Amino acid sequence: MKQGEAATHGRRAVIELRERILSGELQGGTRLFEVPLAELLDISRTPVREALSRLAEEGLLDRLPSGGFIVRRFGFTDVADSIEVRGVMEGMAARVAAERGVAPELMAEIKETVARLDACFGEDADDLDFDTYADLNEIFHKQMAGLCGSDVIRREVERASALPFASPSAFLPNRSDIMAFRRSLRTAQEQHRALVRAIEQREGARAEAIAREHARTARNNLEYILHEDPSLLDKVKVLALVQA
Repeated sequence: MKQGEAATHGRRAVIELRERILSGELQGGTRLFEVPLAELLDISRTPVREALSRLAEEGLLDRLPSGGFIVRRFGFTDVADSIEVRGVMEGMAARVAAERGVAPELMAEIKETVARLDACFGEDADDLDFDTYADLNEIFHKQMAGLCGSDVIRREVERASALPFASPSAFLPNRSDIMAFRRSLRTAQEQHRALVRAIEQREGARAEAIAREHARTARNNLEYILHEDPSLLDKVKVLALVQA
């Protein structure tokens, strides 16, 4: 197998296995072995081995002393800790951006993203273009991580966001028909605007505090699903791995 082809198979294996885990198809406690997975994905064992190691680094799998891997089970504390780590790192990125100042072109770009996010909301309290909002929210957080101009901090924010359940959109539902989430996103959008203003006005402590509080949106969504409306469990795929 050529090197480029092997890399392609490796990426596909990571994506497909991650999706099967997060969708609950491969449930927590499931043992995974290279040969059956290679047959399932119709690729060789080498990219499967690399994919399993990658997913173990992401925290979705644990290595077994006897060989092979097992899909991890997560409790509420694990999830809360992952969200807190992301909040700390995004808060640091926001504070440093405010203290050092932001290049005008970068500030213009993130302001444009905020304006596009604003346009996702209609006049009615429950009117929201959810799919567009989800895409722009991801862009906003990537831009925010880069405002400080530090590749080191940006990489660490991205690393924290890649932790299981730590993504800014980890506990958002897949469709816009869930009223409670549509309303909560208006508050999140207000935080987006406040965060950009704090950075632009060089208010480092305020920017850090807003970023950390904003990260807790994911935890608030999780708590709502688990304790207020368990009927939503089937609509948020990633929750297949979380034990209440």
